[in-house]
This record gives sequence, structure tokens and C-alpha cells, in this order.
Amino acid sequence: MGEMEQLRKEADSLKDQITAARKAVQDTTLQEAAAGITVVGRVQLKTRKTLRGHLAKIYAMHWSTDSNTRLCVSASQDGKLIVWDSISTNKVNAIPLKSSWVMTCAYAPSGNLVACGGLDNMCSIYNLKGKDGNVKVMRELAAHTGYLSCCRFLSDSEIITSSGDCTCVLWDIETGTQKTIFAGHQGDCMSLAVSPDFKFFISGACDFTAKLWDIREDACRQTFAGHDSDINAIGFFPNGNAVITGSDDATCKLYDLRADQDLITYQDSTIMCGVTSLAPSLSGRLILAGYDDFNVNIWDSLKSERVGVLAGHDNRVSCIGVSSDGMACCTGSWDSFLKIWN
Repeated sequence: MGEMEQLRKEADSLKDQITAARKAVQDTTLQEAAAGITVVGRVQLKTRKTLRGHLAKIYAMHWSTDSNTRLCVSASQDGKLIVWDSISTNKVNAIPLKSSWVMTCAYAPSGNLVACGGLDNMCSIYNLKGKDGNVKVMRELAAHTGYLSCCRFLSDSEIITSSGDCTCVLWDIETGTQKTIFAGHQGDCMSLAVSPDFKFFISGACDFTAKLWDIREDACRQTFAGHDSDINAIGFFPNGNAVITGSDDATCKLYDLRADQDLITYQDSTIMCGVTSLAPSLSGRLILAGYDDFNVNIWDSLKSERVGVLAGHDNRVSCIGVSSDGMACCTGSWDSFLKIWN
């Protein structure tokens, strides 16, 4: 035990040195920099549409980012993956899944493919633009030894997955093989987000840290600590220079990649429950975060003040997304409904 203790002490002292070095170069705080800016006025969004059709808890949703910005995909434990037209509320596709225990879904940037996965430990990819109009399983990517917590496409030929086996993997969809394994987290990887330029991705895990990975060099570039519990949700700031995390410790945090610093924490003494999901607005000025208490809180990202609440779900809000044109946000809940707000 002596050697382990020594190594642990050494690691802790190195961590303290990193913290000290970060402090030394911190010339200003976000609070000081944003002192002259007034808080965003009260943000009041209304439910414009309710997407009904799932028969069980919804676990994930993801907006299409191609030219057809009105489409989104959702995954529920009723064993269905549904592609919705968010304006007409029609179902474009309803895809029956082999395993109903889904935890994540993703829409490819091209709009041609969707993917999902969960407790079956694999990522299933479906082609929406098949020859005969039927949606078929195109590929099943199996190699993770733990549940699939999140997946995000880079293109029609590459996808990144995060898993309960503490790793993230870059897959070649054509061949169904692993291109890169990103290992380094000490706990289950719960979420991931790809940078706007598709060169990096960020992962959040149950070791209370977020890690920035370089997809091209398969290396961990930065590690961000500061949360006191599991990181459930993660996203890039729209300009790609910062990341937002949401945790079971009832807080969200903003980390700047260039300054390598924790900039600001979004919390309120009245919020006692964990963050399940989050999404920034198109400009990044607002951060929408879903919580275990069935609500979505809207934060002013510069002032760390709560400027709005979306209340309307009757159960935990499990997922949230802002459409690529920034005109609407969609929330999915364990109450089996998706709501479109703006």
C-alpha cells in the first residue's frame, strides 16, 4: 500500500500544481469582464407543439442539422425511434428497435442516417433514405463492454460513441470497425459533444471530469475538474471555444478551452436536483438546462442568473436540444412527450 499511497500523493501534488498554474495566469474573471453588460430580460417561451406518439419514457432527442431543420429524432423505451416533423407534428419515420433499452439517439449531419444505442452495448445505424423507402439497420457497431450512453455522427462514414465501459470510440461505419479508442476516464462516460469544426469532441463522465479529445491525434488535450458529482450532460459553446457541463451536483459550469479555466457556475440555492441535459442557444447567450424536478431552467451565460423556466412536463426532463437555426428548442421527458418551445 505504501507505493500506491506515494503515487496518489504525487498525483495530488501535481494536480495542485496545475491548479496553481491556472490561477497564476488568470488575469480577470468572467464576472469582471461582463460587469458592464446587463442581464437578459425575462425569457418566456411557450409550448408551440407537443409531439405525441411514444408510449414510454423518452430518453434522448437530436435535431437534424442539414437543410431540413424542422426534423428531429427521438428514442424511447417503448422500443421505437421516431423521426418527427416538428412543425406539422407528423411522424416521418417510426423505426422499431431490437432492444427497447435505448439511452441515446443521433441524427447524421447529412440527414441520411440516424443512430441509437443503450443497454445492448451497441450502436445501431439506420438508413432513412433506403432504396425502397423502408428504413433498415445499416450497421450494428458492437465492441463496447458497457452500455452506450451517447453517440454523435461526424459524417455518414464516421460516428463517435461513449459508453459505461469508461471509453469513447471513433467508428468507421462502412466497415463497422473501431478506428480509435479514447481511454482515460475513471468512471462511466455519460455524454459527448462534437466541436463545430468536427476536429475535437468533449466527454463528460462519472469521475466528475470532462475531457477534450483531439479526434485526429486520438489524444486527450484537456481535463476539466470542479464538479462534485457525475457529469450527465455536456455541450460545446456555439463558437467552439468553451464547453458547458451539467452535473448531478445541481450545477452547470462553463469552461474556456483557450484559458484552460472554469469560468462560471450556474446554480441557485433553490435548485436541489441534478442536471439531466443541456443546450446553448444559437448565440450562446442563453443556456437551457433540464433538471430532475421536471423543469428546464434558462440561464444567462454571462451573468449566471436564471432568466426563465420552462414548466410543462409531468416527469423528469431527459433531453433537450436547440434547432440548428436557433428558432426553437425541443424537450423530451419521461412523461413520454416531446415539446417544442419558442
